[in-house]
Amino acid sequence: MTLAVETYPTLREAAQALGDRARYLGGGTLLMRAVNYGDQSFDRIVRSREVDRTVRSEGQGIRIGAGATMADVLASRDLIALHSVARIVGGPAVRNMATVGGNLFAASPYGDFATALLALDATVQMADGQNLPMESFLSGRARMRGIVASVTVPRVGEGEFRFAKVSRIKPKGVSMMSLAAVLPGVGSGRLGDVRIAFGTMGPTPLRAKAAEQALRGRGLTDAEIEPALKVCCDGLQPADDELATEWYRREVAPVHLKRLLLGGRR
Repeated sequence: MTLAVETYPTLREAAQALGDRARYLGGGTLLMRAVNYGDQSFDRIVRSREVDRTVRSEGQGIRIGAGATMADVLASRDLIALHSVARIVGGPAVRNMATVGGNLFAASPYGDFATALLALDATVQMADGQNLPMESFLSGRARMRGIVASVTVPRVGEGEFRFAKVSRIKPKGVSMMSLAAVLPGVGSGRLGDVRIAFGTMGPTPLRAKAAEQALRGRGLTDAEIEPALKVCCDGLQPADDELATEWYRREVAPVHLKRLLLGGRR
């Protein structure tokens, strides 16, 4: 396969150059693997000299440049809530290259960072200026032809964000399942508008909306979270793969959600 590599001054120009046979090169951890395995679905690689790795406060949230790597996330005090997520993305070499923008396009069983951003209700800013809620972005990802410029993450209170990765190989195995939850009001004893997201439980990260509804106004006790555990797989689309079967994922999802909600208590 012959590949053409094109470099443009800005993200907007690179986005305009994309087409059905072109792929954008950011950190390269996903694209170069496809190249090495002889993926025939593209014959052009598009790059940009404009690489935004900045992390800064913006309004009520934190703006993360799409070119920021997992190592950049770990180095940011503003993103301390996301350190536990960035830390489980590969090893040091991968974290030095894997970008926030690239993780949004990672197919299952990858994309743990995107799962966390979905729970956090992040907003995606595209190079053409369009702003998309994370849920809308992920649902349309298969048809996406633009380039992500940045992601804005709302601030959360201390202890309100929780994340867990379930893998068969420690510490760097790919996820059999990942879970993220935002629990407003957890300190008061009564939860507000809860958001829960699962990774590897569908073609993209998905919200467990029935469980969210069941938790609102409740506390985090065994008895009060039981209704949410019973419906946590409603609307999810787990599949059979080399890591686990659909049946197994549905069986263990309530177990891992319970552990997440109770903070490790059984």
